[in-house]
Amino acid sequence: MLHISYVFSSYNIDMLLRVLAAICLGFIIGFEREITNKYAGLRTHILVCLGACVFTILSIYGFPELVNYDIPNYNPTGIRDTARVAAQVVTGIGFIGAGTVLRNGPTVFGLTTAATLFMAASIGMACGAGMYGLAIASSILSVAVLTLIRVFERQVLNRCAKNIKRLKVNIHCDNENVDAVREFMMSNFKTVDALKMHKLIENPARTKLSLIVEVVSKRPIQFIYDKLESLHGIESISIDSVIEK
Repeated sequence: MLHISYVFSSYNIDMLLRVLAAICLGFIIGFEREITNKYAGLRTHILVCLGACVFTILSIYGFPELVNYDIPNYNPTGIRDTARVAAQVVTGIGFIGAGTVLRNGPTVFGLTTAATLFMAASIGMACGAGMYGLAIASSILSVAVLTLIRVFERQVLNRCAKNIKRLKVNIHCDNENVDAVREFMMSNFKTVDALKMHKLIENPARTKLSLIVEVVSKRPIQFIYDKLESLHGIESISIDSVIEK
């Protein structure tokens, strides 16, 4: 049984503080990801931060100098690479980050979450090295970037190219209202493809309009529905994302 004085020695308390710091700071970043409904949330960021901290502690203290008492006059060189294990964290975290990146046509999701996992690993390494000031400052700045820059993007960069969505809109409407619907679409949306109209064979009293439009909105499909709900004579609307080849 371990002696109680050894368990509560200053050495073990210091290791415990580093581990607890990694858990708390990993929680801070993970909480921001969790409340924004990202794939990697609390548990993932806490474990990444904690794992990086433990690997760093092992790298520093887990591999002491090798002393061979069977060899006469053996003197250890004292040279050991304490950064070797910790350096592999930088490479290894890339595999976890890659798992959070998804692509749907021209749109890529999860890059920011992958970056926060990379940041969580670096904060864990700082905790493992006992650099609490750097770890705390990095955590605060990371959360500030995730929250404040998001507001800045919505207010200032909302019309940048990456927020433009290309959608194919199909509208079934009454023949007497087709001109009004066509004019409304042409005046309220930037048309990417030429407007196509043809009467429905199964129902000659109605016409199908097809066109591809560009929309700048976080919820482009809902944005189009909201725009068209005030029009009369529309029987049905179908909207699909345009997949770039």
